[in-house]
Amino acid sequence: MFDFSTITEWIDNLLRSFLPHTAATLIEFVIIGLCLLVGYALIALVLIYAERKVCAFFQCRIGPNRVGPYGIIQSIADMIKMLTKELIEINQVDRFLFNLAPFVVIVASVLAFGCIPFAKGLHVIDFHVGIFFLIAVSSIGIVGILLAGWASNNKYSLIGAMRSGAQMISYELSIGLSILTIVVFAGSMQLSTIVEEQANGWFIFRGHIPALISFVVYLIAGTAETNRGPFDLPEADSELTAGYHTEYSGMQFGFFYLAEYLNMFIVAAVATTLFWGGWMPLHIPGWESFNQIMDYIPTIVWFFGKVAVIIFIIMWFKWTFPRLRIDQLLKLEWRYLLPINLFNLFLMVVIVVFKLHF
Repeated sequence: MFDFSTITEWIDNLLRSFLPHTAATLIEFVIIGLCLLVGYALIALVLIYAERKVCAFFQCRIGPNRVGPYGIIQSIADMIKMLTKELIEINQVDRFLFNLAPFVVIVASVLAFGCIPFAKGLHVIDFHVGIFFLIAVSSIGIVGILLAGWASNNKYSLIGAMRSGAQMISYELSIGLSILTIVVFAGSMQLSTIVEEQANGWFIFRGHIPALISFVVYLIAGTAETNRGPFDLPEADSELTAGYHTEYSGMQFGFFYLAEYLNMFIVAAVATTLFWGGWMPLHIPGWESFNQIMDYIPTIVWFFGKVAVIIFIIMWFKWTFPRLRIDQLLKLEWRYLLPINLFNLFLMVVIVVFKLHF
């Protein structure tokens, strides 16, 4: 397996060979920041195009097909339109909080994006408490959503923000418990260690029924956490016009739009890392020839291939199931998912303590 740390170490040694330690470190920070922002934007454009094509497929339509071959430049055209649109000044808003809210949402999304191990040796942040950091920074986004609804001085935006707050805070419990179940099984909160522990089998297979239940619950809760259908009540177009970002235009609206798609990518990437082995190839104990063939596939291809499958499943949810009512949405979490998750966590602890796993 190719290790990207050889490239990063070469760049680090090259910079330090002719620059002072502080200057080299500063330049590395800038390079990493630019790579994250470019990757963030490119993934968002690809996901927007994929969403339109998947939606068209489920509705027996064609989707984007005019701007570029198969409509692949449509997302770029939309990005240019978003960048050039006027920022409309809204009267009677709390201007400071109104302008701050999109940045809070996008910063939380970028911080979570930086935690993801994309390939062997290719990750920005790799703390010993990486899971704790990931959960903490991803929870900041709700602050931006509540600020947007409150500062807009619009009752529809405020209702959308309140719905989103109730929804995200509720489903964060199920996400946290699902992640904690895998942390108990792996015995570590460091993302790179969790991936390496899956060298002899992905946790979705080795973790018995508790890992499978955790994955299903995580996928449902992650879909709700990103405000995607059928859990898109905060943005219910027919009821609230657009939800908490009704009053936003131009690139301010673009920040909310990008963050929604990148949050979907982050949910899928974390599911890949915890349950499907991350960048680790598919290895079957005893099948050495098969394992060697799998090792020839680049780790970054494994990672993005798994993420693409999970994203397709999340999109499948949206274009298959009808939107839930607010009471149904909260009942699903508090009456069903949370008790199942608590019992499942206890079951995983029993399996680990008595060494009942593979």
